[in-house]
Amino acid sequence: MPLNRRRFLKQSTKAGIALYAGIAGISAKSYANILGANDRVRVGVVGFSDRFRNSHFPSFMNHQQELNFDIVAVSDIWKLRRELGADFLKSKMGHDVTACKNNDELYALKDLDAVFISTADFQHALHAIEAVKNKKDAYVEKPFAETMEDAKAALKAVKASQQIVQIGSQRRSGANYHAAAKFIQDGKFGPVTMVELSWNVNQPGRWRRPDLVAQCKEEDLDWKRYLMNRPYEKFDPRKYLEYRLFWPYSSGMPGQWMSHQIDTVHWFTGMGHPRSVVANGGIYQWKDGRKNWDTTTAVFDYGPENDATNGFQVVFTSRMHNGDENPSEIYYSNGGELNLITNKVSPKGGLTQKMAEAMNMQANLLPELNLSDIAVKAVASANTGADILTSNHVRNWMECIRSRKQPNAPVEAGYMHSIACIMVNAAVRTGQKATFNTTTQEVMAGGKVFKY
Repeated sequence: MPLNRRRFLKQSTKAGIALYAGIAGISAKSYANILGANDRVRVGVVGFSDRFRNSHFPSFMNHQQELNFDIVAVSDIWKLRRELGADFLKSKMGHDVTACKNNDELYALKDLDAVFISTADFQHALHAIEAVKNKKDAYVEKPFAETMEDAKAALKAVKASQQIVQIGSQRRSGANYHAAAKFIQDGKFGPVTMVELSWNVNQPGRWRRPDLVAQCKEEDLDWKRYLMNRPYEKFDPRKYLEYRLFWPYSSGMPGQWMSHQIDTVHWFTGMGHPRSVVANGGIYQWKDGRKNWDTTTAVFDYGPENDATNGFQVVFTSRMHNGDENPSEIYYSNGGELNLITNKVSPKGGLTQKMAEAMNMQANLLPELNLSDIAVKAVASANTGADILTSNHVRNWMECIRSRKQPNAPVEAGYMHSIACIMVNAAVRTGQKATFNTTTQEVMAGGKVFKY
């Protein structure tokens, strides 16, 4: 690799300190402390969001001292959050943090290595492109993309770079999910025949920010920069702060919740996208001006493109007006179930010996397998603090920045969950069955390419 200025300075500093340490008899620990500042990974924050403050940041702080990482800058186009972010990070990091009005200012800084991206849903892929083109590693929140145009552009940009990009699908850093993936992939579960996914909450204020909306003034932020490649419309503070309720800034339930769960389907089964999706639902409870549904049911058909007789069904259901805060993921085969609520594999519902004999078949009941010793339950809250899944996931990204190995949730994982989410959204918006054209990499609904 070319010996750029920063690398030259690092190597020169290491050589100089090593020589001095040898002459002065400094201990290895003291030498490491002297060298530490020069080896430190400097991180910026793209969007001082609730998700960053309450989840990414505490997870980062669990590991930043051990792995020698620091946060040096925050970029936010809204004056209020930019100032709040700079003050918050300064108080926590113990040094000044540069406040940037936009990402152009952020990427103009010297000695910036990586960024957290937790902006509006529709911006994630576009901000990922900015990051890798500026040669920064990135932790990119899900959903990765809300349109295929953005998904394809971001996939291409990341693949063409040498940057470490971790998609915020933290289940991929959970021990129980790894155990489940291995059990299925090793053939011990048998062919998956159906998957039931659900994510139900009862939170009237979920995705609402009325207090912040009242403080948000157009003169204090860059509205045109916020819209990025979305069609222009006049300033609306709700669409800036409560974007999850409004298309085309977010698909709502598919992008926010289903993206996590459908990712496990792709991971466990090796399937990259559904063959088709239909959806139904509506706004049944919260009549607050939102455009995205508060109740959704989506039904997926998965399987080989060239063999319609082989495959399985996935059903995703979600409601925002009655729920127990426990996301559900249950995989079924003819031999039983794999339940990621209880973290158990069991023969429940499977083909018994008596049933098999009556049909002149071989019984294939699954064994009882308890994964509770390594279980990490999913958490329904959007801001889960330093929960173990997010903490593990952020650490994996930080370690991969050091090692330059691929992280647990590489860009391909984000691309695949984006296809599924966009297919659901296409079915929701058009009332048609959505399919995926593998040649053009486009989501189709009613014989037309779905865009908005």
